Amino acid sequence: MAGALLLCGCATDLMTGKSTMAFIPNNQIISSASTQYAQVLNKSKVVKGTPEAEMLSKVGWKLVKAAEKWVAAKGSPNHFKDYKWAFTLIEDKNINAWAMPGGQIAFYTGILGVTQNEAGIAVVMGHEIAHAILNHGQQRMSAGLLQQAGMAGASLALSGTGMSKTAQDLSMTAFGVGSNVFGTLPFSRKHEDEADLLGLILMAVAGYDPNEAPKFWERMNALSGGSSSGPAWLSTHPSHKDRIKNLKDSIPKAQQTAAGFGV
Repeated sequence: MAGALLLCGCATDLMTGKSTMAFIPNNQIISSASTQYAQVLNKSKVVKGTPEAEMLSKVGWKLVKAAEKWVAAKGSPNHFKDYKWAFTLIEDKNINAWAMPGGQIAFYTGILGVTQNEAGIAVVMGHEIAHAILNHGQQRMSAGLLQQAGMAGASLALSGTGMSKTAQDLSMTAFGVGSNVFGTLPFSRKHEDEADLLGLILMAVAGYDPNEAPKFWERMNALSGGSSSGPAWLSTHPSHKDRIKNLKDSIPKAQQTAAGFGV
């Protein structure tokens, strides 16, 4: 079964140019994600019409325009054809933001105290949009399906018009709504590093100062008391210290990319 999965779906990683797992079509994933996004919003206190909510939308669409330029330059102008961009502010004290596959993003009001300003929102938003652009949810689900196939030889209905029950269950794990801090799912360090770099690039292309990214993470580090290990849910994430260093090292690349787009 694992061999059959390997034959049935691969895609090109826009960040690396290499092949990556894509066993479930993106349009199926995005359809399921949209349903689950709506369910979360129905159970949440959505903030509308406030300056903060309007700023969130403004930043989101500026970064989407930057993303469209970036994917077109990568030779994939139709990359977003199935995406359903949305930027929602939820009244919740948790320091949290997350993205569904397909670009439906939520911010909790608790994180606004750390973002502090429009550029700080762009740091978080860029990171979340990057996860969506790079199809990290699809990769996570594909890895889960491969693991399922290897462990149990489960018969997974990957063709036809809908997802199998197994795939739907895996999607909830992959989407990870409710996980703490940047919570699409417990991404690997590789995914986090990719999202940090692309988020930085998108910020710069959108006209934001990428130097705001390490500043944001310095504030996050201060909130954690400077702990380098962090709680268990951050085990697949870089430490704040490593993240800040990597972002600082990547700023010249982001600026160079933005300059190539005339920014």
